[in-house]
Amino acid sequence: QVQLVESGGGLVQDGGSLRLSCAASGRTFSTYAMGWFRQAPGKERAFVARISSSGLSKSYEDSVKGRFTISRDNAKHTLYLQMNSLKPEDTAVYYCAAQEKSGLPYNYWGQGTQVTVSS
Repeated sequence: QVQLVESGGGLVQDGGSLRLSCAASGRTFSTYAMGWFRQAPGKERAFVARISSSGLSKSYEDSVKGRFTISRDNAKHTLYLQMNSLKPEDTAVYYCAAQEKSGLPYNYWGQGTQVTVSS
């Protein structure tokens, strides 16, 4: 069982930056691949970024490539998402999630943190 708690959301102006954190409970954090997802008002939840358990492999949704960076600190059981050059269309609730096995659905989800980008 893994419990995930996101933090770091807030209100930022167009072009600004935020860093989201996701604190994980349990000693098995380093065995999970981790992902960030977001859900904008009236839309389905969508993939943002993923990082392998070791941190060596990363992937991003096309619209955030070059602006967002996913990282993790396995010693601190924490996942991060550095978001730069934010745009109003990045406004959403951001969720972190843990994945036991590649290709299978994510097993555990956080409660989400709101990111609002004003124009």
